[in-house]
Amino acid sequence: MKRTRETQQQSNDTAVISAKGAARAREGHLWIYRSDVTARPNVESGSVVRVVDQRNRFVGWAHFGAETEITLRLLSNTDLVIDREFWRQRFHSAIDWRRRIVADADAYRLVHSEGDLLPGLIVDRYGDCFVLQTLTRGMDALKPMWVELLVEKFQPRLVIERNDAKVRQFEGLPMLNSLLYSSDGSNAAELVITENGIKFHVDLLEGQKTGAFLDQRENRAAAMNYANGRGLDCFSFHGSFALHLASDCDTVTAIDVSEPAIERARRNAELNGVTNIEFIAANVFDRLRDYDDAGERFDTIVLDPPAFAKNRGALEGALRGYKEINLRALRLLSPGGALITCSCSYHVNEELFLEMLKEAARDAGRQIQIVEKRTQSRDHPILLTVPETYYLKCVVLRVME
Repeated sequence: MKRTRETQQQSNDTAVISAKGAARAREGHLWIYRSDVTARPNVESGSVVRVVDQRNRFVGWAHFGAETEITLRLLSNTDLVIDREFWRQRFHSAIDWRRRIVADADAYRLVHSEGDLLPGLIVDRYGDCFVLQTLTRGMDALKPMWVELLVEKFQPRLVIERNDAKVRQFEGLPMLNSLLYSSDGSNAAELVITENGIKFHVDLLEGQKTGAFLDQRENRAAAMNYANGRGLDCFSFHGSFALHLASDCDTVTAIDVSEPAIERARRNAELNGVTNIEFIAANVFDRLRDYDDAGERFDTIVLDPPAFAKNRGALEGALRGYKEINLRALRLLSPGGALITCSCSYHVNEELFLEMLKEAARDAGRQIQIVEKRTQSRDHPILLTVPETYYLKCVVLRVME
């Protein structure tokens, strides 16, 4: 039986949005800001509400968030009812895509929020364990259902919530790290995952993000194609890029400012029997300057810094930081050498990133080729109508002279 909006529970109230908001929604964006909500629904924050324009024309169904600037997150522009079956179908669609695209890894993103038309929901898989992030009021209210669907589909050993992302504070939600489900009564959240044939220790309760930086998985595999000679991995964290370079480089130097991160990277090298990586706890900016002053040369360099631009106001300073490290790296590369350089700052878009690289090359006195332009791994899909889902830029450059 077709489930239409005529059968949707009548208790769901209606949000009215401006012509600007309606145009944005009909162009495919999933966010409606507070300033474009002309009549708020009289429902509890986190509820599913009907959205219409000021002429009472149907726009879609959305999660309502009373506390946040993004007041409505659109879920569907059809008249189908939003119930457990709706969510199950969306969830299984995301799972089916990962089955097609993920190979040689047992850790990957299963659900990528807006990218999978499930705004506010992140699900990462680590072998037989799963990590949830419910980042909006609407998705947080559905947390028990997401656990049920995971157990129903995968029979996992653990389901953990890593709801310590700062974005939850904008929704008025608490910061939480906890065990939601265990099949055997265990809460052992430290495990070993495999990525591109390389093993890594991860801690699902205490590690960065949900345990690891999964969005660079395909870029790390691509970096292996360019690894050669003397390698340098900057902002190495747990040594992920360094370990991918090690099999094809004579030696690799891995640098990160965090002593605990470098210690974890050493453990990962030992886990894989890799002995040609030198691990250094140091400030990358300072160490690149020292290498430049000393006339050091490398054949392969990776720059994978944290986000320098957390917001639009930080953009100018972020571009200076990106230019500084890229200029130094280009000066350090031998002719024919490869630079794999990244930015995970959404506010530094691709155009700005490439312009910065052009200026860095000019000031370094190097001619460079763009060999590849890459983005986040395909398990972190980009929704064309939501540009905010395109955040990770990865450019492979070759120094000509």
